[in-house]
Amino acid sequence: MFKRSNTRVRARECVTMLLSSCSSLLYAMRVLRSHDTPTTLLHDIFRAIVVSHIQYAAPAWSGMSSATDRARLDSLLRRGKRLGYCSNDVPTVAELFNSLDDGFFYSVKTNSAHVLQPYLPDQTNIPYRLRTRPHNMTMINKTKSLNDTHFIIRMLYKIRTNTA
Repeated sequence: MFKRSNTRVRARECVTMLLSSCSSLLYAMRVLRSHDTPTTLLHDIFRAIVVSHIQYAAPAWSGMSSATDRARLDSLLRRGKRLGYCSNDVPTVAELFNSLDDGFFYSVKTNSAHVLQPYLPDQTNIPYRLRTRPHNMTMINKTKSLNDTHFIIRMLYKIRTNTA
């Protein structure tokens, strides 16, 4: 129990440091806008700098972040949109995290030389599927201490939302 709350505190501290650095980047964006930088360039710079800061190593720490942390990051993106630094097509933090998790899990399960490949469970040969999953691996039992903070378990239990 203590270890889990300790990781939550570390994730909150990381999000706080991330927000601090991104806030200084927003100041730099304000300086760029004062020098008559075109709006399309501001959008590109915002995506290249601020959004990439949020995405950096997100599959490793997004499972340990709380809903409050994600809301704080969403408010940063909304502030960027409100100030005109960011286009309206930038997805929410939850959508960013989901797409990054999916991409990383796909690279882990398809690359046999990936360092996380040995940690994946064995594949099963089930002739029928009760529900669509993005993998054909044996399910690992969820425990109270691991739940959604462990990347592999989180991805194994993730249900594919679009079956098309």
